[in-house]
Amino acid sequence: MAVSENFLSSYRGSDDDFGLYGPNSVWNRAALTSQQGDPFCCLAEWQMSYHDVFEPNRAIFARESAGNALAFAVIRVGGTPRGLVPLDDMWRFGNPLLGPNAVDLFADTLPGLFAKWGGDASYIRISGIRPHGRLLRELKTRFGNSYRFARYERDVQCGASLQGGIDGFLSRRSGNFRRKLKKTLRNAAQVGIQIERHVPSAPSQAEEIYQRMLSVELASWKGKGHCGMADGRCRPYYLLMLRRLSVSASGRIMFAVHDGKDIGFIFGGKAGSVYRGQQFSYDENWRDASIGNVLQFSQLEWLCEEGASRYDMGPLCGRGMEYKQHWTEKRFWIETWSMTKD
Repeated sequence: MAVSENFLSSYRGSDDDFGLYGPNSVWNRAALTSQQGDPFCCLAEWQMSYHDVFEPNRAIFARESAGNALAFAVIRVGGTPRGLVPLDDMWRFGNPLLGPNAVDLFADTLPGLFAKWGGDASYIRISGIRPHGRLLRELKTRFGNSYRFARYERDVQCGASLQGGIDGFLSRRSGNFRRKLKKTLRNAAQVGIQIERHVPSAPSQAEEIYQRMLSVELASWKGKGHCGMADGRCRPYYLLMLRRLSVSASGRIMFAVHDGKDIGFIFGGKAGSVYRGQQFSYDENWRDASIGNVLQFSQLEWLCEEGASRYDMGPLCGRGMEYKQHWTEKRFWIETWSMTKD
């Protein structure tokens, strides 16, 4: 079995190290062929950006073979490697085992991995598992005699089918939703709001667009309340992600513009034919103009023109997530499981 194995160094913005990114990388191809609940968050662009900003001191172990890939962060106890966790070990939307035979690759990897480090794989955490799916069954079959399995957490994601294009999407919404949306779009047009589309295809373009996004964010209620993407580690995190997405031109950004001034934006990225929303925001002075709804619908129109199959909006539960129920009809449960050595 031909295997590529490496300890990955963190990527911190250099334009000459993009081997992991793009639709042709083994990692990302495996993510798109694994029936993931949240395929975008399985991509290297999401996972490596999280690592570099939130856990830069954790070693990464990655391995790939025949269209399968695995990527874990190593946790240490007293300086000795003792376990593996997802690179994104906070949101835990993505899966570190990718590809149709990822469990075989994992089983081949694990016995010798910790032995050569002088440690022991006493604890493993795997996120992004679809309930009742093949992956969990295979893990329990392979490792059930040596590890104790327990469900660590459960989350529900939401999305909308784009089958039938924008008309198909609207046909799956309520009549009240359609009437309100039509009025909102008409009002936006009457006051002269225009929509710009952007697909960064180089890191420098991504940075310019990101600065425009931050300017809007700082004028929003999130920016003024210091709870948005302009604050803390979220600021470099989304920048790194957008830079990486520019390699494959997979980022999708729209601005709402009035009299030459940005008053709102929506940002997400594509994993194959699936779009995953990341952030949107608008100038607080325009809070009564439903800029968010204008941008959501404009993004949907764009994606339907491109032939996208699904519009993912991330977690459904939590503060401020209620609005997603009106835009989506699909639910995707994902779980995180722990494996503890007896």
